[in-house]
Amino acid sequence: MEERAFGRSGQRASVVGLGTWQLGADWGDVDEKEALAVLEAAVESGVTFFDTADVYGDGLSEQTIARFLSGRPDPDILVATKMGRRVDQIPENYVLDNFRAWNDRSRRNLGVDRLDLVQLHCPPTPVYSTDEVFDALDTLVAEERIAAYGVSVETCAEALTAIARPGVAGVQIILNPFRMKPLREVLPAAQEAGVGIIARVPLASGLLSGKYTKDTVFPANDHRTYNRHGESFDQGETFSGVDYESGVEAAVEFAGLAPEGFTPAQLALRWIIQQPGVTTVIPGARSPEQARANAAAAGLPELSEDTLTAIRDLYDRRIKEQVEGRW
Repeated sequence: MEERAFGRSGQRASVVGLGTWQLGADWGDVDEKEALAVLEAAVESGVTFFDTADVYGDGLSEQTIARFLSGRPDPDILVATKMGRRVDQIPENYVLDNFRAWNDRSRRNLGVDRLDLVQLHCPPTPVYSTDEVFDALDTLVAEERIAAYGVSVETCAEALTAIARPGVAGVQIILNPFRMKPLREVLPAAQEAGVGIIARVPLASGLLSGKYTKDTVFPANDHRTYNRHGESFDQGETFSGVDYESGVEAAVEFAGLAPEGFTPAQLALRWIIQQPGVTTVIPGARSPEQARANAAAAGLPELSEDTLTAIRDLYDRRIKEQVEGRW
């Protein structure tokens, strides 16, 4: 699989990575055997980038990755984790002592002395403008606790503030055919600054897979049930902030744009891969089959201009008004 340079860090990542939120919690029940099989299928398909967080299953996702990697003598996998969501979301909590404590925990969970990449996990907006926060992250690098750092953001404005920081190696942001604003505002700035882009929520929480109808019922412990209106965390993390019923309708139209040989999910992933400035896209997978199908998007033909135009038209007509003013 194609690998791309990961911003200023000198690291590299497969153009399709694996998001592992679902291996920890918030997407229904987690089966360890199946989780390890997903990781195996992804690596066998050429994936060299895993994204996790200390809060996914309160460390379960990190620990599962550690168990998987412990059985591989030379995995050559870049593991990115995130920190900051296990405490009250106030700027005062983003200080060096807490960073060290969170870092210690993630290093234990992942079974490593130094973390490859640590991202602030969608912190309060003022954090991105606080010099002391980035001084503290630089200290973690100097102490060889982490090799590089970045941020995960909710809004384009937060992304642009982070990109201006000289030590930021990567920015993780929601980017998919139902969330196009970053194309205009964020990706060009990241390219100019040499900052990597991790595209998350690439399938709009599964909407773009074309599998769901208005009658689909998700488990009670699935964020697509309990966070549909932002009850537990930012609404944009669930269905990209798109209203579910209108999103299902738009997803049906989107699926109809898939060229021969593409699934709707692969269409969404291929669209993201083609955007200038994207380093890696991190779909999740609940089964080995999903992991393989997601990775296969990297090898599909580039989308035609007609298809790209039709996707943009769909976004402009059905989605843009719902999301651009907020994120």
